[in-house]
Amino acid sequence: MFISKLIRSADAAKAVTRQEEAIKAKTGDGVGVSSSGGRLSSRSRTSEEPHIGKYKLLKTIGKGNFAKVKLAKHVPTGKEVAIKIIDKTQLNPGSLQKLFREVRIMKMLDHPNIVKLFQVIETEKTLYLVMEYASGGEVFDYLVLHGRMKEKEARAKFRQIVSAVQYCHQKKIIHRDLKAENLLLDSEMNIKIADFGFSNEFTPGNKLDTFCGSPPYAAPELFQGKKYDGPEVDVWSLGVILYTLVSGSLPFDGSTLRELRERVLRGKYRIPFYMSTDCENLLKKFLVLNPTKRASLENIMKDKWMNMGYEDDELKPYLEPEPDYRDHKRIEALASLGYTRSEIEDSLGQAKYDDVFATYLLLGRKTTDVSTQYIKNNVILTLRFIRFIYLFIYLFIHEIH
Repeated sequence: MFISKLIRSADAAKAVTRQEEAIKAKTGDGVGVSSSGGRLSSRSRTSEEPHIGKYKLLKTIGKGNFAKVKLAKHVPTGKEVAIKIIDKTQLNPGSLQKLFREVRIMKMLDHPNIVKLFQVIETEKTLYLVMEYASGGEVFDYLVLHGRMKEKEARAKFRQIVSAVQYCHQKKIIHRDLKAENLLLDSEMNIKIADFGFSNEFTPGNKLDTFCGSPPYAAPELFQGKKYDGPEVDVWSLGVILYTLVSGSLPFDGSTLRELRERVLRGKYRIPFYMSTDCENLLKKFLVLNPTKRASLENIMKDKWMNMGYEDDELKPYLEPEPDYRDHKRIEALASLGYTRSEIEDSLGQAKYDDVFATYLLLGRKTTDVSTQYIKNNVILTLRFIRFIYLFIYLFIHEIH
C-alpha cells in the first residue's frame, strides 16, 4: 500500500517531528517578516467577514507554533492569496532576526516556481505575510492520492524544482529545508517552492554550521556536525526528493533517529526494479556521501534523464527578467482604485511591498476559479486526515508488538 510505504518509518517520523518542532520553536516556525506599510483593519468590517487591510479572510489552511495561514481574497482584484499571520509577542529577538532574514530573502526571489511574496504588514503585536496561494496543495499529499509518479511526470516536476533551486544558488541563497511537504502545486500543477524559514545567504569559502531541515532529507555532513558551504546540502535533499517522486518512499528511513542517521551515513539505498537506469545514474550524482563530489545543479541540468523528451528545450539556468513596473494598464487600474500618481511611483520605484505594490502584482495574475479550488482544498484536508489516521493506527499496532 502506497500510504504505508510513505509512512512506514513511524518511529523515525515521531523523532523527526520532535526535532523539527524543537528547531522551529527556536526559529519562529520558519515564518519571515519585515516592516512594510499597509492600511490595516484587523477586525471585520462586518462580524461575518473579517478583513486584514484589503484582504477578506476566508478560512485557515495551515497552523504552526506561533503562526497560522489564512486563505484570503484581495478585494480590489478578486485574487486569492495566502496570508501567514505571526504572533510577534511569542518570539524572542533572535527568532525575530531570523524572520526578518527570511523576508529579506523572499523579496530577492522572483521565479515562476517559487512562492511569490506580495505584501508585508506589521502591527505592534502581529506580522502578516501576503503570499501567492498554491491551490493544488503539497506534493506529499499529491503522492498520497495518486501514488508514485511515472518518470515522465516526475521529470516535468523535477525540472521545475531544480530550476528554482539553481536560481536560488546563483543568487547565493540556500533553502536548507527542501522536502515534499515544502513543494506546493498551483492550479495548473506547476511546482511552487515554499517555506524559506531556514534559508540563508552564503558566501563561497565561508562555512555554515547550522543543522536545518527534516532529518530524512538531511545530508550526511549535517548528521556529522560538520561545517558546509551551502549548496551541497540542497543538492542532497534534491536527490531524496527525486527518489520520493519516482518510488513513493524515502531512500533512507529507520525506526529511530539514530538508525536513520546510521543509514544516511552509509549512503546505501534500494533501487526499485521499475526505476530506469538513467534515473538511477542521476540519483548517484545527488546522493554522494562526499559533499565535494556531489554534482552542481548546473551539471545536473545537462543530465540525460533531466532532458529526455526535452531535446529542443535543454534545462538551463533561469534568467530573471527585469522587473516590469511600467505596465500602463495596471498603473491606470491603480489610479482608478484611488491611489495617487505619487503613491504609485513611490511604491513601485522602491518595491515597498505595501498595498500599492501588492495590488500592482496581483493585477498581473490570473483569477482563480474559487468553486474548483474549494473542492480541491477539501480533498487535500481529507487526505491529511487519512494520513493522520493511518499513522495513528500504525503507531498503535507498533506499540502493541
